[in-house]
Amino acid sequence: MTNEEIRDFIKQAIDENRVMLFMKGTPEQPACGFSMRTSAALNALGVRYAALDILPDPRIREELSGLSNWPTIPQLFVDGELVGGCDIVTEMYESGELAERLGVEQPAEAPEPPTADAPQTAPLGIDNRLS
Repeated sequence: MTNEEIRDFIKQAIDENRVMLFMKGTPEQPACGFSMRTSAALNALGVRYAALDILPDPRIREELSGLSNWPTIPQLFVDGELVGGCDIVTEMYESGELAERLGVEQPAEAPEPPTADAPQTAPLGIDNRLS
């Protein structure tokens, strides 16, 4: 694939999925702690989301960062808009802002930073046709 085709694929994924997470690894097998915490926050809220592993081809990360103007991974998009990376998503989760943004209920107990043991919902997943 050309870089332009990769960029178009990324744009399409953002446009077609209300909640889109670009991460290292997958929600079932995150390849870094930041990606694990971000997907765990979404899982703890019971949100359906699509996820794409950026690791198979370095051009995915390059094109994504060029598109979003955000240098780090993970990157969470909601309704086509970049929300941020792990620190921002974690802060939003703890304050209840993430649940509000996603239109879901915040868990009843005092929110703590999510862990890998957070309730697992099946992410939508996107076939990684870029590699």
